[in-house]
Parts: sequence; structure tokens; C-alpha cells
Amino acid sequence: MTQLITAQALASMLAEDREDLVVLDVQYELGGRPSAQLYADGHVPGAVPLDLDAVLAGPPGEGGRHPLPDPAVLEAGLRAAGVRARDAVVVYDQQTSLAAARAWWVLRWAGVEQVRVLDGGLAGWRAEGHDVSTETAVLEPGDVTVVPGSMPVLDAAGAARVAEEGVLVDARTPERFRGESEPIDPVAGRIPGAVNVPMGELLGEDGRFLPADALRARFHAVGAHRGGDAPVGAYCGSGITAAHTVLAMHEAGIAAIPYIGSWSHWITDPERPVASG
Repeated sequence: MTQLITAQALASMLAEDREDLVVLDVQYELGGRPSAQLYADGHVPGAVPLDLDAVLAGPPGEGGRHPLPDPAVLEAGLRAAGVRARDAVVVYDQQTSLAAARAWWVLRWAGVEQVRVLDGGLAGWRAEGHDVSTETAVLEPGDVTVVPGSMPVLDAAGAARVAEEGVLVDARTPERFRGESEPIDPVAGRIPGAVNVPMGELLGEDGRFLPADALRARFHAVGAHRGGDAPVGAYCGSGITAAHTVLAMHEAGIAAIPYIGSWSHWITDPERPVASG
């Protein structure tokens, strides 16, 4: 079943004024404008802001730049956003679903079962002529209980094993994959045995995901297939794009596990091997 939702479908749900629906705005710019400003500039009416750095990730450090969040912090953040047990949750960002996919995966890891991503984000919502609000939405506090570990996640050893026994997809740009450029992390290169499927190849010009058959063909080209004994995983720089790739694989019918620490965690141990070229 698709984990994506169209702008028209979301608009219809909002028009029904459903009490079991929560829309979370997770607009995010790495090193850019604060998420609060992005939300204030415009959002889906009724959407509640959820900060990626503060709620959907732990503090940067030995676990990488965007490690898993503390379950208590995540639970408090979701409750403050009005999420209740058994609510249907829709998440979105500006356009590409990078931050939204991270929210989708973290919420599922936390045991929230009904989570969908607005395909095309706020840009797609605007493009279809739907209203945008600048008013801050406030919901009654929720009662959701976080159950960490509800979805599997790779650690460094697991990522190395997937690269050796199955298919480990590196979602970064080809230049970063080859180790020719590294604008963020202190070490360039990749996890040995990984294959490269840049995130940008999974989206159309409008920021929406490619059709399922096109995604399937792209992943099959690097050996990632549904079923069989070969595990499939994904990593990136800090675990945000990895979740996006896992979502794209889900849409293609491929079960994959993200390495949330990703490259920023891999390089914290100088004994871990680095490939380039």
C-alpha cells in the first residue's frame, strides 16, 4: 500500500473535518531558514509544526549528525503537536519530501502506524490551487505512546553486513559517493561495497516521487529486489535522505532498512574502512 497521499486527497480529508487526522509541517532547510520561519511563511491550513532537529533527531555527536531521537523527547513533541493514539498522520515539507520521509520513518519506528507523506509537499499543494495559511494551528495535546524499535534500523555493523551480503544504497550525490567532494562531513568517501542511487534520480521535476515502476527499475538496476535472502539497506550523510530512499523503495515494493547514523556516524570510528573512486 502506498505511503504517499496526493494534495487532492488531503484536501478532501481536511474538508471532512476529521477528528482523527493530524497534519504535521516538517519543513526544513539544512543550514538555512529556521523551520519555524518556514512554517510562519505559509503552511497547509490546520497543520502543526514539528521541528526535525528538536523532535525527530537527537543531538549531533557520536551517533552522527541526526541520530535517533530520545523516545521521551519524541513522545513529548508528538503529544504537543496533538498526535493521539490511532490518529491518521500526514507529514509534509517544502517539496522533495526529504524531511517528511524522515518524519514518516521515525514515527513508524516509534509505533505510529498510520503515517503518510504528502507527495510534492507544500509546493504541490500550492500548485493544485489549495489555500495556504499563516495562522499558527494549535491542537489539544495528544496522548500517543512512543514504542521505540517498532521498525528495524541498521547500525554500522549491520550496514557493513548488508553491503557485503546484499545491497546497501548510498543516496548521496555521485561526487560524494566517489569521495571527490565532501561539503559537510570531515572525511570523504563511502562505505565499501555500497552502490549509488542519488536521491535526485527518484523524483520528477515537480518534486513528486517517480511512478512505482520507474522507481523499481532504478533500484533493480543496482541489484535491489523484492524478496530473496539478500538484505537491502540505505544510508546517506546523516540519515535524512536514507529515510527518503527507504520510502521510495517501499513505493517500489522493496523492503529496506535505513542506517540512521549513516556516513556521519560511520566515520566516527577511524578503524572503519573507507572506499573512494
